[in-house]
Amino acid sequence: MHLTPDIFLILMAVAFAAGSVDALAGGGGLLTIPALMAAGIPPVAALATNKLQSAVGTASAFLTFWRAGHVDLRRFALPAAGAFAGSVAGATAVQHVNPAFLTGLVPVLLILMALYYVLAPPMGEVDRHPRLGPVGLTLILTVIGFYDGFFGPGAGSFITTALVALGGLGLVRAIANTKLLNLATNIAALLAMIAGGQVLWLLGAGMAMANVAGNQVGARLAMRFGGRGVRPLLVIMSIALTAKLLADPANPLWRLF
Repeated sequence: MHLTPDIFLILMAVAFAAGSVDALAGGGGLLTIPALMAAGIPPVAALATNKLQSAVGTASAFLTFWRAGHVDLRRFALPAAGAFAGSVAGATAVQHVNPAFLTGLVPVLLILMALYYVLAPPMGEVDRHPRLGPVGLTLILTVIGFYDGFFGPGAGSFITTALVALGGLGLVRAIANTKLLNLATNIAALLAMIAGGQVLWLLGAGMAMANVAGNQVGARLAMRFGGRGVRPLLVIMSIALTAKLLADPANPLWRLF
């Protein structure tokens, strides 16, 4: 598929912004997937190319958090494996099934997530007692992994929410370990999309470089300012993504009215 140089540069700029948002709060797919589709790229190819640039950018943010000592590889190895398996299943399914029905469920999940961050007590950086053990958390993250492979936007925010609300992590450590789990889901989905021949490699490589730069900026902001600016951003991204999905007249939720 041929893209003009100006469109290519615009998509790289969007990837930079998405990388910054992803490193801070998740939800960068809210920016990249609509931009890719607006450029005339078919939906599944847009999802596949987004996974390429997102996987590279997430790997960059993960390394930054890991080097700073915020990632617990031993504790989250099993949840990462579950997220990986779920994402493979989701990315395989989306290549054979119409994903439109998910648009009715995602706004509900995002609204609940935004309400949690608005109504929950202020979250410090100190870990709390987890509400779920490793097996329960793995099952939750496997489901999120399926969603990330199948569709994607907001998956990082879902993971962060699960780690804070159910895993007992402080916000910055939750964001850091989200990068590990999101990297697992991105790689899994990308492998499935590569097997299906859906990735636009040149565009994906250009967006990946921009996404890496954005993730580096976002990761350093998260570690420097802690959770003070991240929590409002999570709420804003949840509401923005909800509004984006509900703006589509084809959303199944409109059938309830």
